[in-house]
Amino acid sequence: MTYEIDIAGLKRELPLCRVTDELYIGAFVIFGDVPLTVHCARELLKRAPAYDYMIAPEAKAIPLIHEMARQIGRNDYFLVRKTPKLYMNGVFETEVRSITTATIQKLYMDGADAAKLNGKRVIIIDDVISTGESLKGVEDLVERAGGEVVGRMAILAEGEAANRDDIIFLEKLPLFNGKGEPID
Repeated sequence: MTYEIDIAGLKRELPLCRVTDELYIGAFVIFGDVPLTVHCARELLKRAPAYDYMIAPEAKAIPLIHEMARQIGRNDYFLVRKTPKLYMNGVFETEVRSITTATIQKLYMDGADAAKLNGKRVIIIDDVISTGESLKGVEDLVERAGGEVVGRMAILAEGEAANRDDIIFLEKLPLFNGKGEPID
């Protein structure tokens, strides 16, 4: 089963993936799709509020935030990691539960990155916002670092997330029943 989606004028066919017998989600992956990544970055930048820094959770948002930075000529952006790395110092963490992850996840921010975010306006970038748990985790880390979240942006808002008025997104992605029909 698949679902055709039009993302600000660019069409893609998404395979539907089973979450439960009664719930399927559209698998949206920008890895390896350069035209889609470039297009979505351009369209999100048109809608972005004024900001000092961008931050994204690892991993599927990495090509998007990188392309957004490239398009506007920025040489920096920040990532929230799923595991702490040896080069990270002063690491702090938060816990989230995402619809696409079977277990509770931890997110980590480098202390040096946190110091740069202190007192700055920050937009959070992601590929898909669904339950909002990853978004909430990144927002928690930004606020603990002293940054001000001025925007929450994603390519797609899935299910109930599309009804939120605090996120900016390009297209709504419905949830699907076991027959592949949109639930929304």
